[in-house]
Amino acid sequence: MAQAQFPKTNENTESYDAYFETVRSRKKLPLSLQESLTAAFAKVPVSSFPQVPGGKVIEILADTPIADAVKILSESNILSAPVVNPEAKNSIDWRRRYLGFVDYSSIVLWVLQNAEIAAAALSATSAAAAGVGTGAAGALGALALGATGPLAVAGLTAAAVGAAVAGGVAAERTMGKDAPTAADKLGEDFYKVMLHEEPFKSATVRSILKSYRWAPFIPVAMDSSMLSVLLLLSKYRLRNVPVIETGYPTIKNLITQSAVIQGFMGCKGRDWFDCISSYAISELGLPFMSSDQVVSVRDDELILEAFKKMKEKEVGGLPVVEGSTRKIVGNISIRDIRFLLLKPELFNTFRELTVKSFMNTIASATNDTGKTVTPITCKPDSTLGSVIETLASKAVHRIHVVSGDGNEVIGVVTLRDVISCFINEPPNFFDDYFGFAAQEILRQ
Repeated sequence: MAQAQFPKTNENTESYDAYFETVRSRKKLPLSLQESLTAAFAKVPVSSFPQVPGGKVIEILADTPIADAVKILSESNILSAPVVNPEAKNSIDWRRRYLGFVDYSSIVLWVLQNAEIAAAALSATSAAAAGVGTGAAGALGALALGATGPLAVAGLTAAAVGAAVAGGVAAERTMGKDAPTAADKLGEDFYKVMLHEEPFKSATVRSILKSYRWAPFIPVAMDSSMLSVLLLLSKYRLRNVPVIETGYPTIKNLITQSAVIQGFMGCKGRDWFDCISSYAISELGLPFMSSDQVVSVRDDELILEAFKKMKEKEVGGLPVVEGSTRKIVGNISIRDIRFLLLKPELFNTFRELTVKSFMNTIASATNDTGKTVTPITCKPDSTLGSVIETLASKAVHRIHVVSGDGNEVIGVVTLRDVISCFINEPPNFFDDYFGFAAQEILRQ
């Protein structure tokens, strides 16, 4: 039988290739060292990688309410989890059993899309006060809210719809506020509406699975090489690589970018690691982006705008800069959205909450300023080893590169970038090694 044919390239694979070519061209490591490291990782089996804490991978069923998924992620102290198809949860075929990954990135989009509607729902009594009937609300509500997708089709609550129309009436009467901004002081009711009232409480993990940044499920076998895992986590931009064993329905292990960085730290003292980690990051071509490509957020911007930027730019975190300068004063990440979901008291000033206030509130509530208020930075002459140590010890996904005494941001080094420094991709590795299904998923 002839082997299945498919296009050699598309926009995604071209993007992967361009990134890795940039890495290859800028690294100043001796070619012999790069080839030796790549060959060594190709001989290390995936089965030798340490197990996840507790030895069991946390999974979430696709029909789990989003509120419950948030609690599972938070209580398990994890950023994401594989999603299981309830109709195929006993299947040993991973293509049927697993639908992908859910993470805070997906949940952020869901929150942003629904925050305005939830705020409108709190203003329901305004509809009656303005003399707007349920019929008029039903006819105009979706349009007033700007909801045109599945959410509008599914039908909004009468309260939300009525509030939307009431907002329009109020604006016409020169009251100066539409429905969303009329609920500036949201308080705990926001949390109640968001997670316990329709249509919000009916939203499941399945409904947001591919809404923000797609996190595909591409597994490797226990006898696969660590080189394949490192390539998936770097060149191919995956954040998690599940490990499966043929004939078994559940995941045996889950290898993340963070776990690999922790693994590198454990190699300290070995000749190959000490050699490459002694290089300054500038000698390795880091940061791979130019200073004008860095996406940042001002400390006086609204926190809602910061999360919107992450969604639009498809990044997991931002440096916080002082006003109109490039001086870094803090860091926020996609994971911080959990504070908006799990600490409803923060919603008291949700629409007025600045990034600076948000960071200070988190630091005060958690007694931890190390990941938000205190900037996580390095200099161009910092060694790769020191960068890895910072990423591992602080359990963060990026470190910001600054220049001069003014702490001006000139770049970002991510976990993906660090992993890329250790490997090359052998010729034809993608086509020869990855199965047809994995290739198709990566090309989508």
